[in-house]
Amino acid sequence: MQEVKASMAGSVWKIAVNEGEKVEEGQDIVILESMKMEIPIPAETSGTIKELKVSEGDFVNEEEVIAVIE
Repeated sequence: MQEVKASMAGSVWKIAVNEGEKVEEGQDIVILESMKMEIPIPAETSGTIKELKVSEGDFVNEEEVIAVIE
């Protein structure tokens, strides 16, 4: 399993995938909004989204787990 973590603190602006969806390495999982900038958080490996740990509008801290890929 691979954990997808936030690269910086910010609000979850958009979730680009659903649980159970297959993703490819480099595909955006969520887009964070921080300091009026949109920061895409990509999958670091290919697989299936096992669990999304955030919802749109949630605030996340740097290194917080956003999703789990298996």
